Amino acid sequence: MIDSLIELDKQLLLELNGGSSLYVDALMTTLTKAQTWIPLYIALFFLVVKNNESVWKIVSIVGCAALCVLFAGTVDDTIVKPLVARWRPTHDPEIGLLVDVVNGYRGGNYGFFSAHAANTFSIAVFFTLLVRNGYLSFSLIVWSLVNCWTRLYLGVHYPGDIAMGLLWGGIVATGVFLFYYYVLCRNVDWGEFISTQYTSTGYVVSDVDVVLCVLAYTFVYAQVMACLL
Repeated sequence: MIDSLIELDKQLLLELNGGSSLYVDALMTTLTKAQTWIPLYIALFFLVVKNNESVWKIVSIVGCAALCVLFAGTVDDTIVKPLVARWRPTHDPEIGLLVDVVNGYRGGNYGFFSAHAANTFSIAVFFTLLVRNGYLSFSLIVWSLVNCWTRLYLGVHYPGDIAMGLLWGGIVATGVFLFYYYVLCRNVDWGEFISTQYTSTGYVVSDVDVVLCVLAYTFVYAQVMACLL
């Protein structure tokens, strides 16, 4: 059973990996880089600072977002990957030569599970629970899935690595949010803010729109950079 799933994982990866377009190669390379998304992280920080008057709440939220990354990605890179020691597709002795490698990028030796998937999905889920805005939630989840797609395209993760990363990231984000809500800010009263101007948790919709605009701009920037590379 397990051997069959592993074989299916490998076949799916070979179907999804790579392509014949130099533009798409450059686009995926740009989108997969953490520094590409720095404007998004700054915009989320702006959203938190602008909509929370208490320094304690701001520090708590930023700290919890950092905890999401710590438990989702750092634990994966420092503990899970070395213990499981599953080869990345690009290093796998069985299919490594069949993987379409883009610009010589192969990643580290081990790939289970995907830290990109875990990190981005944990941030997406945490801010979904925190802000409660449908457009923001949808956009952040799409952002996370795009990051996951780049890892498959570049051949540095199997679909199973991605699926486990998403699952772990969601679990971490939910746990961290519950910790924030019931422990750090157990007396918080969001009230009934939902309207055309506020989300149900009191975040100003126009500030949420800033984050959405930055996210859209970053996607456009990645496409422009792909054309120039």
